[in-house]
Amino acid sequence: MTAPLDGLLVADFSRVLAGPFATMYLADLGATVVKVERPGGGDDTRAWGPPWTEHTSSYFESVNRSKLGLTLDLGDPADLALARELAARADVLVENFRSGTMQRLGLGFEQVRVGDASVGRPANPGIVYASITGYGSGAGAALPGYDFVVQAVGGLMSITGDPAGPAQKVGVALVDVLTGKDAVIGILAAIAGRARTGQGAHVEVDLLSSLLGALVNQASGYLATGTPPRRMGNRHPSIAPYETLACADGEIAVACGNDGQFRRLAAAVGLPALGDDPAYATNGDRVAHRDALAAALEARLREAPVAHWDALLREAGVPAGPVGDLGSAFRLAASLGLEPTYAARPGHVAQVRNPVRLSGHDPGPGMPPPRLGEHDALVRGWLTGSDRSLAGLALDLTEC
Repeated sequence: MTAPLDGLLVADFSRVLAGPFATMYLADLGATVVKVERPGGGDDTRAWGPPWTEHTSSYFESVNRSKLGLTLDLGDPADLALARELAARADVLVENFRSGTMQRLGLGFEQVRVGDASVGRPANPGIVYASITGYGSGAGAALPGYDFVVQAVGGLMSITGDPAGPAQKVGVALVDVLTGKDAVIGILAAIAGRARTGQGAHVEVDLLSSLLGALVNQASGYLATGTPPRRMGNRHPSIAPYETLACADGEIAVACGNDGQFRRLAAAVGLPALGDDPAYATNGDRVAHRDALAAALEARLREAPVAHWDALLREAGVPAGPVGDLGSAFRLAASLGLEPTYAARPGHVAQVRNPVRLSGHDPGPGMPPPRLGEHDALVRGWLTGSDRSLAGLALDLTEC
């Protein structure tokens, strides 16, 4: 089966995480992605290590597979002309420069859409142009967008961590990842719209809005009450027991989403009286008495190791699992047949599998992340040639 986005050309003028993450998703779905980097240093994340791979940083390699690597100095007139030609040929353009930068370079949405006959650059009315910023293109345009800072000012840190401790960030740049996924959603929606109208669109996403949109029940709870939620450690504000509980040798995560699951939990750990106690009859009751409930459960769970309780709770149909690390997470996914990684190519580390599965299309490992300027000759030759079809950029991925 032909890949869903086969024949689509993406000009990737983004760097760091949110933009490259989005364009890698498009590449996994079959698009031809040309990643533009500055000569010499390239994407900032090439220097973000350790850990290092044989070629660059593992950070860079995590979000840049299956892309053609092109170096362009946008301060050089000849290279800028090639950048404009790439934009004129592209179906999708993704950028995360500060607001106004692309316009100054003649690469803004309207400039690409309308073209410039005086310099022989054709109009590209179908361009789907995605801009990723920290705080939008209005009053927040001048503010630099970094995931860590947005986690702080956007409230995520205020609900993450121990209630008695300091504010904590999430253990990965989650806001960048969420924003990248929002960008993909917007791009695919604009492509669907273009199929009907022939016209492209300007897709705008920003880190702060993506974070607020992802806070779901916490954000809704604030809007309903006017009271900001607080840090609760691993507890849930609206469900109990829905937290980590101490066992003899570690912690187990327990998530009882309804009364039936709670009664099965109580029976499985040998405390059936808890399931019949009026104080814990409904979720609301359990939330009101969560401290006493957690203490009663932990008193029992501390009598045996995590593995013992994990097996019992699985057999009882109670959502639960040990608190593991990334090693155990990958092993679990593999044991369930989820094939969580793509095998490493010679000289490259393994890649995390794209989580989206489409019948008839397996994204496969694609090409390894490009070395800086790896495909300069190929892409520059195509941009200066008269053949605008993507055939000139085709590579045999099995040989890369």
